Amino acid sequence: MEKQNMRREVYIVDGARTPFLKARGKPGQFSASDLAVNAGRELLARQSFEPTDLGEVILGCMMPSPEEANIGRLVALRLGCGKSMPAWTVQRNCASGMEAIDNAVKDIALGRHDLVLAGGTEAMSRAPLLFNNSMVNWLAGLWGAKNFPAKLKQMVNFRPYYLAPVISLLKGLTDPTINMSMGQTAEKVAYEFNITRDQMDAFAIESHQRVAAAQESHRLNDVLPAYSNNGNYFLEDDGVRRDTTMEKLASLKPFFDKKFGSVTAGNSSQVTDGAALLLLASKEAVDKYKLPTLAKIVDCQWAGLDPSVMGLGPIYAATALLQKNNLTKNDIDFWEINEAFAAQVLGCLAAWDDEKFCHDELGLSKPFGKIDTNRLNVDGGAIALGHPVGASGARIVLRLANILKREKAQRGVASICIGGGQGGAMLIENISEMGA
Repeated sequence: MEKQNMRREVYIVDGARTPFLKARGKPGQFSASDLAVNAGRELLARQSFEPTDLGEVILGCMMPSPEEANIGRLVALRLGCGKSMPAWTVQRNCASGMEAIDNAVKDIALGRHDLVLAGGTEAMSRAPLLFNNSMVNWLAGLWGAKNFPAKLKQMVNFRPYYLAPVISLLKGLTDPTINMSMGQTAEKVAYEFNITRDQMDAFAIESHQRVAAAQESHRLNDVLPAYSNNGNYFLEDDGVRRDTTMEKLASLKPFFDKKFGSVTAGNSSQVTDGAALLLLASKEAVDKYKLPTLAKIVDCQWAGLDPSVMGLGPIYAATALLQKNNLTKNDIDFWEINEAFAAQVLGCLAAWDDEKFCHDELGLSKPFGKIDTNRLNVDGGAIALGHPVGASGARIVLRLANILKREKAQRGVASICIGGGQGGAMLIENISEMGA
C-alpha cells in the first residue's frame, strides 16, 4: 500500500517582538515572561480569533527565573489563553525560539492543532549569581547542625572566599565537554579561516549601520512597544551604536583570548533581553478566521558538528536543508544567519567557499559558493540588536518573513549556530502576494 503524505501546510500569519534591550550590569525591568506577554498581548489583540481559540503555546527559553518554571504555560495563562489550553517550553540553547516554531509546525502538520503561538523569550540580564560549592557545603553543614555549639563550630569554619559568586551566564555560555566558551570557539573559527580583526570589526559596523537604517526607515514593523510595571516604556532596540567607527572598535581589547585573540565585545553579539512570537496556522484556520498569510514554512533542518567550531552550525544545517528540497543557493533570495559573533558569520561564508571544507565536511563535489552579502541580514543582526538566546531563532524567522514580503521575494533561509555544536535552518516561502 502506498504511503500517504499526511503533512498539512503551515503558515506564518503574523508575528511580533519586543525591543531588544541591552543588559546594563544589573537585572533589567522585565522578566522573561514579562517580555513574552508584552510581545503577545497586542499580537493576539489584533487577530480575528480569541486567545482561547489557540491550540497550544510553545516557548523557547534557556534560563527562565525560578518562578517561571514551564514559562510557556505561565505566558499562556497571562495572555488569557485559558486554563484548558496546553502550553510547554523547549530548550535548544541559542536556537530555542526556532525549536519552538519547529515543534508548532509539526503539531499543525500532523493535525493536532490549527493555531499555535510559538517563539522565544529571554531575560539574560536576570541570569542569577550562584553560590560556589564551598559556600553550598558550608551552608549545608550549618543547616545540618543539631544544636547551638555545633552551629557555632560551623560558623567559625566560614571563609570570606566562600562568598565569591558563580556567574551563571558565563557558565551557560561555556561548553563543558570541551571547556571552551562560545567566544573561544569563535576565535578558533577565525583562526581556521584566517579571518582578521579588521574584517570582524567592519562586519560589526555594517550590522549597526543596517539596523540604524532599518529603524530610521521604519522597516522593523514587527517591533512593538514594551511597557514595564513602573510606567517605563521602550519603543526600539537600544543596543544600536550609530556612532561606532573602526577606530573605536580597534580600541577594544580581545575578550576571550586576551593575548592572541581578535574577538571583542564590539564584534560579538550583545547580552540582551527580548522576546519574539509568531502565530502559525493551518489552511483550515486561515480560511475559518480569514487570516493573512505572511509566509509558508516549508521545512526545517537540524545538524550536529564539532562543539569547538559550533559557529559553523548554520552551514551544516542550511546545506542539508537545501539538498533535501532540491534547491541551490541561487534559489534563495534572502538569508538570515544569526550574528553570535562576526567571526562566526564570516567563518560560515568562508567555509561555504572553501573547496576542501565543502568536500570533507559537507560531502559536496564543489564549493557551495559565496552568498551575496547584500542579501544576508539586510536589516542588521545580533551584533547590533543583541542575542537573547531563547528569542533569536524566532526573531530571524519573523524578520526574514517580513523581508520577503517587503521585497516581493520568493524564498529565504534563516539559520543559527547553537552552543554545544549544532546548527538549525528553516526554509520559508513568501505567499503574501498570492494568498494561502
